[in-house]
Amino acid sequence: MSGAELLRRFRAGQRRFYGADLQEADLGQADLPGIDLHEADLSGAALEEAVLAGADLHGAMLAGADLHGADLQDASLTRAGLADADLHGADLHGADLRRADLTAANLADADLEGADLHGAILHGANLAGANLRGADLHRAILIGADLHGTVLHGADLHEADLHGADLQAADLAEADLHEAFLVADLDGADLTEADLSGVILTNEEG
Repeated sequence: MSGAELLRRFRAGQRRFYGADLQEADLGQADLPGIDLHEADLSGAALEEAVLAGADLHGAMLAGADLHGADLQDASLTRAGLADADLHGADLHGADLRRADLTAANLADADLEGADLHGAILHGANLAGANLRGADLHRAILIGADLHGTVLHGADLHEADLHGADLQAADLAEADLHEAFLVADLDGADLTEADLSGVILTNEEG
């Protein structure tokens, strides 16, 4: 299905596009709040600055998709495939990203405040300057992730794997890091009142 066809149907009142094939569809700046794209294939799709607030993207394939600046507030992205996706500056406030695959995704300057990333795969992801205040990253895989200057104030990083992550100048104040694997670059990081009980803590300067 083309982006134009989806927009035509959405404007006509259709909201459910379960499993739709939208590979490389052009939906840039599209206004699609609350749309159901459950398990749809949006690999390589252009969704820059699209409004997808409250959308159901559970299990959707978004590998390599361009979502920079998109509005994904409160969207459901559980188990979504977002490897290599561009989410630079996207609004993911309160989004559900449990067990999503964000391997090598670009989330620089994205707003993920209060987002649920429990068990998410963020291997090699770019989260530099992102806002993850109060986010749930319990058991998230952040191996080699770029978290330079990232706000993780009050975030739940219990049992998270941060091996080789760059946490320089990150705000980890009041974060829950107990039993996390924190072999990372912590130069200039703020760990004020962070819970480091049982943590494997080594400062690896890059």
